[in-house]
Amino acid sequence: MRPNRPVTAALCAAALALTAAACGPGDDEAGGDAKPTVAASLPSGATDGIKIPDDIKEKLKQHGIDMEKWKGGAWKNWKREDWLREAGDYINPIIEGLWDPDRMRDADKTPQPPAVDPDAGKDQGVTDPTPAPVSAKQASAPYHANVPASGKVFFDGPEGSMVCSATVVKDPAHPGKSNLVWTAGHCVHAGKAGGWYRNIAFVPSYNNAGKTAPELKGAPRDQVAPYGVWWSDWAQTSDQWIATGGPTGGAGAPYDFAVLHVTPEKGAGKSLEETVGSALPVEFAAPAVQKVASITATGYPAAAPFDGQRAFQCTDKPGRLSLTAAAPVMYRIGCTMTGGSSGGGWIAAGADGKPALVSNTSIGPAKAGWLAGPRLGPEAKGVYTAVSNKFK
Repeated sequence: MRPNRPVTAALCAAALALTAAACGPGDDEAGGDAKPTVAASLPSGATDGIKIPDDIKEKLKQHGIDMEKWKGGAWKNWKREDWLREAGDYINPIIEGLWDPDRMRDADKTPQPPAVDPDAGKDQGVTDPTPAPVSAKQASAPYHANVPASGKVFFDGPEGSMVCSATVVKDPAHPGKSNLVWTAGHCVHAGKAGGWYRNIAFVPSYNNAGKTAPELKGAPRDQVAPYGVWWSDWAQTSDQWIATGGPTGGAGAPYDFAVLHVTPEKGAGKSLEETVGSALPVEFAAPAVQKVASITATGYPAAAPFDGQRAFQCTDKPGRLSLTAAAPVMYRIGCTMTGGSSGGGWIAAGADGKPALVSNTSIGPAKAGWLAGPRLGPEAKGVYTAVSNKFK
C-alpha cells in the first residue's frame, strides 16, 4: 500500500495496492538515476532559533545545498539532481513546528492509491487463492491503552505532504529505551524513480482519542500528538527497495521495509519507548506462512471510505503471495484498509509465543480487499541491526 498524500497519491513507493500504500509524486517514473533526497523542510521563519548540527550543515554543503535557502523553502526543489538517493545520503534536520495539527490533518486529503493488475503474482512462485475481504475495525480508543506502539509517519514528497503508519520496536542496543520505529521502505524512499523523502517525522498514538477529521479541526497539538513529534534523524531501507521499488511495489515489494531512528522535536529526555511505554520485538525467524495462525495489521487508512485520522485493524490467517518465482514469498491477508495504512505493523505470535512484529503493510489492490507484507528475513534483520548499531 502506498503512503497517503493530500494532493494525488501517484509517486508513493509501494504500498497499499500492489499499488503502494503511501503516497508520493506521480505514477510516471521520473527515471532511475535520481540522486537521494535530503529530509528536511522549513517554511519561512520556522527555523528561527533552531540550531542545525554542524555535521548536517557540512553534509548539505557537500551536496551543494545552501542551508539558509533550504530553510527558506529550497527543500521544495525536487529536481532530480537535488533529490538525494544513495543509502548514506539521508539527511533530515529538525524543523520545529513544521508538523502542526492542521498540516498533519491535511496530509490525508484526496489520497489516490495507484491502480494494480489484479492478476499480479498469479502463477509466479507459490501464491494461494485471494483471501476474502476482512472489514477493518476501528481500534479502541484511547490508542495509547490499546495499540500503544502504533502511530503515523508524516513526510514531504514532490507533490505534497504524505502519511504512512508505523510501529515502535525494541532496540537490542538500548533495552527498555528504544528510539526505533518500523515502517515500509516506500514511506521513506521513492525507490528506483527517486530518493529519500523529506521532513520525516513519527507521531505515536496520533489522535489518541480517535476523533474524526471534522472533530480535529482547531484541535491543539497536544490532542493530536499527545506524546510529541519525533523526527527521524536516521532512516534505512533495503538496497533492493532503493534499486527496484516502484509506485506499485515492483520487484522491491518483498523488501519493502524500513527502520527509523527518531529523536524528540523538542529537547532530549526520555526515549520513545519510555515515553509511550511500549515497544514490540521484531521476529526475523517467523514460521512458514501456512503455519502462522493469525496476523493482526494496524494502520491509519486515509483513502475513502476512511479519513486518515483514526487507527484501524484487521485480523486474518495469512496466505502466500509470490510476485516472482525467485523473490521471497510475501504474507497476504484479507483487509479493507486503504492507502495511509502502509508501513503499519503486522503482529503475530513470535517464537516465544508472545506478540511480535512479523511484517508491515506494503501492497494491496486498488480496490481494497487484501494487503500483503514482506516476510522478514536476513535482509530485514540486516537493516534493523545496522540502525541499532549506529546509535550504540
